[in-house]
Amino acid sequence: MILIIDFGSSKVPDIENCIDEFDDFKTVHYLDFEEKLLDNAAGVILSGAPVLITEQDIAEQLEKTLWLKNTVLPVLGICFGHQIMGIHFGAFGTRIREDRDWQEIEVIKESPLFDKLPTVFEMLEDHCETISIPTDFDLIAISDVCINEAMQHKTKPLFGVQFHPETSGTFGRTVFENFFKIVNTK
Repeated sequence: MILIIDFGSSKVPDIENCIDEFDDFKTVHYLDFEEKLLDNAAGVILSGAPVLITEQDIAEQLEKTLWLKNTVLPVLGICFGHQIMGIHFGAFGTRIREDRDWQEIEVIKESPLFDKLPTVFEMLEDHCETISIPTDFDLIAISDVCINEAMQHKTKPLFGVQFHPETSGTFGRTVFENFFKIVNTK
């Protein structure tokens, strides 16, 4: 089962539709999350959120995701989920120009998350912030708008993407398919 932690994104139903093709899932609002839910999960997806990490207090969301530091489960953080993951590992957030359009994403380091994708592909964006690259992570994809479009932990199956694969059509579904394969190998 894939556990989807919902941080309040209107795109969570799109994530559910993508995951439903590959595995069972359970969606839980982050306020209702309890660490024991991880016992039955094969992998976790952290959703986006209508929250700005540079302007709002995110202490509650950080507290609910402390388990990220020690998990062995595969995790995919999307937008806000990507940012929360990075912050737990020492990243800091910054404002950038607003981007609510398609962007060309360029893969700069091989990753199982991007198997079967071209080196450059388009994904839909919906953000105005980014995070630095945490020390324990490799930068795996960039765009002209955002340096940290995607990152991967150096030793754990932790992945973060700033873009929204759940609303990005075929290439986005390929990202979920690849994540599901990562989940199945753990």
